[in-house]
Amino acid sequence: MRIFLTALLAALLCVGLACAQTAAPPPPADDALGSLMAEKGLLGTVGTIGSKVGDQASDLVASTLGFLGVPYRRGGVALETGFDCSGFVKYMFENTLGLVLPRSAAQQAAATQKIDSSELKPGDLVFFNTMRRTFSHVGIYVGNGKFIHSPKPGGEVRIEDMKTSYWARRFDGARRVATDAPSDSQ
Repeated sequence: MRIFLTALLAALLCVGLACAQTAAPPPPADDALGSLMAEKGLLGTVGTIGSKVGDQASDLVASTLGFLGVPYRRGGVALETGFDCSGFVKYMFENTLGLVLPRSAAQQAAATQKIDSSELKPGDLVFFNTMRRTFSHVGIYVGNGKFIHSPKPGGEVRIEDMKTSYWARRFDGARRVATDAPSDSQ
């Protein structure tokens, strides 16, 4: 049931993104999908994300939602086996936008454009110091102060609030991937 609801949520978000200018209000919170969206902090974003960012970033964010619940796997870079944080980011950019990013979070930070956190848009990368070293964790910003990532062993791809004390204390900065540049084949 959870996989079905996650897939349905992703499909609804895709439809909302494609029709952002005439989007209907989000589903009511009293149904199962509405409850899942409320739990993930996504109510109200279905119709607004597409109007705030370009089509590519909207496609990326919509695609990431279909991966909610995929298990964490250290060194993981594939849907079938699971992802670590940078493997998830690399996979999403490559398979959604055709852009090849470096493998590690630190390399991804070095290869992308630094932006101020006030400039964050859905599809930007957010970095955290979770292992007592800069840029040791990465996720994809989805809007409204939230990001999606593959967190840790025993965890699964999920959405988190950047304002919680754990993430706020560890925030290292935001970066933007140039989508108009030719992709690198590393």
